[in-house]
Amino acid sequence: MGSLAVTDIFDHSSQIVKSYTKNIIKGISDPSERAVALYYSIRDGLQYYPYEIHLFDSETKASKIIKRGRGHCIDKAIVYVSCLRLIGIPAKIGFSKVVNHIGTERIERILKTNVLTPHGYVEMYLNNKWVKATPAFNEILCRFLNVNPLDFNAEEDSLFQEFDQEGNKFMQYLEDYGSFDEFPRELIIELLEEHYPHLFFDEGGNRVFQSGNLIEHYLKRNKLSLDKI
Repeated sequence: MGSLAVTDIFDHSSQIVKSYTKNIIKGISDPSERAVALYYSIRDGLQYYPYEIHLFDSETKASKIIKRGRGHCIDKAIVYVSCLRLIGIPAKIGFSKVVNHIGTERIERILKTNVLTPHGYVEMYLNNKWVKATPAFNEILCRFLNVNPLDFNAEEDSLFQEFDQEGNKFMQYLEDYGSFDEFPRELIIELLEEHYPHLFFDEGGNRVFQSGNLIEHYLKRNKLSLDKI
């Protein structure tokens, strides 16, 4: 369908996405400056929240994420792709496998590993080349974790912070799964099931997750609460 297409997930034909984008780029005409303005607004305006993972329902579409005001890395990448496509900038969603070394203790206790996959990013076509960016981590969160927030200039890739401000290892990219015009839901489910089977199956191998919020379902099933993990 192409990297400008409207889809069920990249629903930039919706009034919510149109209004959200218009408010951010008001008074800006240059495509690169628009892309940068959208990047910072999504990075800092939508809260990074990794505890709400929807796989099988409409909650993954850009308009719903904007309405919630928060999301994980894939959610925020979905919004960025949708906004870019709306203003005529070709954009795709990309995925990778990463290791986070600090600041993810709670989600690591849920996932039972510090390997996070799939991690979402955006690839866009600007100035006759494809560049990558991930607007996942808010500036406030980065400052709290003693990590410089990721900046983006529309010319160079901006994907991850390798070290914190004291030189300690912060994030590593282990594998890149590529970028996609359409949202690869089946690939995402396959990766999640492979790396975190306990979120989907019981000890007997029976599927226990069918729909809704994956993390919330796991916590309820194990009689856990997010604030006590």
